[in-house]
Parts: sequence; C-alpha cells; structure tokens
Amino acid sequence: MEIRAAHQVNAPVDVTFQVFPMLPSSPTALKRSKAVEIVSAVQQGEGMRWRETRLMFGKEATEEMEIRAFLPNQSYDVVAESRGMRYHTRYTFAPQGGGTRVEMVFSGTPTSLPARLMSMLSFFFAGAMRKALHGDLQTLGAVAEQSSPAH
Repeated sequence: MEIRAAHQVNAPVDVTFQVFPMLPSSPTALKRSKAVEIVSAVQQGEGMRWRETRLMFGKEATEEMEIRAFLPNQSYDVVAESRGMRYHTRYTFAPQGGGTRVEMVFSGTPTSLPARLMSMLSFFFAGAMRKALHGDLQTLGAVAEQSSPAH
C-alpha cells in the first residue's frame, strides 16, 4: 500500500522544515495525537525515536517511530514496525511559489502472514488514510505559516 499527499505551505522552506520533523515534541500540533513521548537521547533529526498515541479509525493506537534519514530543508524519513507491518513515510520539501511544497509518501509493507492477509483489505482504508495524512499536512502547514516571519 502506498499513499501520496502534497500540500502548499505559505512559508519558506527553512521555516516549514523546522516545524514538520519537530512533531514529536509538540503533540498538540495534530488533532489525532493523544500523547507523544520521546524515547531516545536524540531530540532532533536522524535517530530521534518517539511513541505516539493517535486516534485511528475510532480507536487509540500507540506506535514507536524513528527518523532514519534527515537532510535539512530537503527531506526526512520516518519508519515504524508494528503488528507485522513495516511503515515508511518520506517527507520532501521544495521551494514553490514563494512558499514550500511538501510532499509525503506513506507506505506499508507486510512482514507476517496475518499482515499480508489484512493488507489485501487495505483499499477499504486507503481513502480514510489519505484524508488523515492530508489533514496532518494541512495542520502542520498552518503551524509553519504562523511561525513564518511574514505573519
């Protein structure tokens, strides 16, 4: 399963990039986040790990995530493994129209037989996931816009 989402942020790349990977230190930034706990000595950038509890499909789910690649003002990758699935999300940032175009690619790869069987049903959830991921981009984009010196 792969889901792509993009959003135009009316803030420069450097400001936008400061906001997005700092999500774990500000759990109130996303409406679906219930709690976030940083669990690594690394507090920013590659190697930062955190546990995040979110409301997904009406139920609370806690996942541990890690930033595995980090290129300032360009991109970063977040990975997680849970319930027989390996998740990977790549965020990329590019100047566009006086602001920043943020693109997100989310993928889930089954690593166990039960997860493979469940992944066959993923198309039922793809629309809701796409909507949730786009909502995250919009919310974080608004935080970046409020942080921009132009505001």
